[in-house]
Amino acid sequence: MWQKLYAELQDQNFMIVTVAMDSRGVKSAGGPIRKSKATYTSLIDEDHLVADLYNMVNVPQAVWIDEAGQIVRPTEVPGAAISFNLAKMRKTRAIYLDAIRDWVRNGEKSQYAFSPAEARAHLPEFTGDIALAHANFHLGRHLWEHGDRAEAMGYLRTATELNPDSWNFFRQMKNLESILGSGGPEFMLRARRASKAGKKYYALPDMAAMEE
Repeated sequence: MWQKLYAELQDQNFMIVTVAMDSRGVKSAGGPIRKSKATYTSLIDEDHLVADLYNMVNVPQAVWIDEAGQIVRPTEVPGAAISFNLAKMRKTRAIYLDAIRDWVRNGEKSQYAFSPAEARAHLPEFTGDIALAHANFHLGRHLWEHGDRAEAMGYLRTATELNPDSWNFFRQMKNLESILGSGGPEFMLRARRASKAGKKYYALPDMAAMEE
């Protein structure tokens, strides 16, 4: 869908930059990127620096940034509702893509563009525990890459405990153990527990016409 949108809007001062946050790097994310044949910029962030900068906890998530480098819409899920209702999934995705089109046409006058104050109000919370979680995650990855796998897993698990909302931390930890580990039984158990606690895996963005 992103390639189609980019082809439509690329001549209207619009860019798409996708970032695969994958600790396995090109070996893991390179194939899907090549297969997509995307003409927009595609990057691989082995160190999860983008997640650090924008407090991203899941994929896909998106940030709108204007020509002046100002954040117009902070980190949010780009209209990807998880549902067995395919019509609902298509609807939420279409609403989000139409919002981008409106922003490209109208800039700061778009109904979907936040003012600086609104953008700040929508910033995801960044606490001391979350900062410490990032530090543990990076230390765990460093230890893993240098062969100290047991100690690495201790730090990676601490990262997921300090920031339980980060599915990125959890999936990367499980993928280091096994290439298919992020979708295994531990993931499903974690997802069920989160659901029972009233937490949504993908929370829809604050956008007109979006419905849970």
